[in-house]
Amino acid sequence: MKLIYSTDEILADGPYARLNFFDGRRLHGGFDANGTYISPRTHERWPAIRAWRDKLLAEGGELIDASTQVLRVPHYPSPAQMKLLLQHDVTLPLWNSLSIIGLIEGRGRMLTTVTAPDFQSMIDGDISGTATAHLNKGLLRSHGLDEGGDGTHRIGAHDAMWFLVRDLALGEHLHPIPEMAAREVRPGSDLREMPALLPEAEGLIKLLMNVLMVEIRAERGFAFHLALFRDKELFTGRRDRAELAAMIVSQIRQDEAPHVAYLQLLISEMRHFQFRTPGGRIQGRAIIDPIWTKVSAWHANQVPSIQRDAARELVKECLAHRKDGTSLMEAFDRLDSDRQRTVN
Repeated sequence: MKLIYSTDEILADGPYARLNFFDGRRLHGGFDANGTYISPRTHERWPAIRAWRDKLLAEGGELIDASTQVLRVPHYPSPAQMKLLLQHDVTLPLWNSLSIIGLIEGRGRMLTTVTAPDFQSMIDGDISGTATAHLNKGLLRSHGLDEGGDGTHRIGAHDAMWFLVRDLALGEHLHPIPEMAAREVRPGSDLREMPALLPEAEGLIKLLMNVLMVEIRAERGFAFHLALFRDKELFTGRRDRAELAAMIVSQIRQDEAPHVAYLQLLISEMRHFQFRTPGGRIQGRAIIDPIWTKVSAWHANQVPSIQRDAARELVKECLAHRKDGTSLMEAFDRLDSDRQRTVN
């Protein structure tokens, strides 16, 4: 079983029979001879992730839960709520949401500039055949390239793909590009929470924990958008373009799968490692678990609540000056899938 890969191998594209173009614009990835989409930089990356995962499990390690089961709050608005808005020509909430997703994806390019510390110097045993050892050998760079491209705009990555999805479904220049709100920050996250580790190690681990939770929440978002774009009762004047939007969302969803897989594996490896610290050797789970519990709870509960309030406020603003605004707002709230929330 091959466990050690070069940077070039992790970044390698597969042999495409056809590149991924839309209206003359090159998007990343391509297609095989049967027309099946192949995500970028996964020719060796996926086999590597699977091999490292098999190694961890064979050694008695276990994978943390990185499914949407860790999320406790339903997507808001629900597909039914957004459908109601779109059927009444209230397009700003979806436009803003798709625009902000694209902007966030573009920020993901920063992962191409991140350098992981030398974890081998902190951990007992040889880690060369692990995901942890390959962070600086293409894993972080490939993730950043998938999200925000290489900065040249020659090949569209996820940021450009989400903007294309928006324009296909709703039309170009329908609304101004929204300003992004300040990022929600978990209270205490700027403090030392893993004092047994070097600050740079703690910083990277917490960063990648946050990225993983964003990716898990994104999976719920994929299901939400696909339900909208494939609904035959919506986008009736541009059904063909809405179907194309769904196709691109499906490509992005496929691209994100190795991100979730390697981040899940990374945190799982960290739990399995034994760290050498000034106070002696410590099992990784004693360091990782308390912070992973905090990070996952923050993203599963507090972040959706904050975003929910902002989304509902935008809907109220959109409906405030319509003659049917009060009745539409009442209908919108009746479709709320979170029955535990008290509507203001």
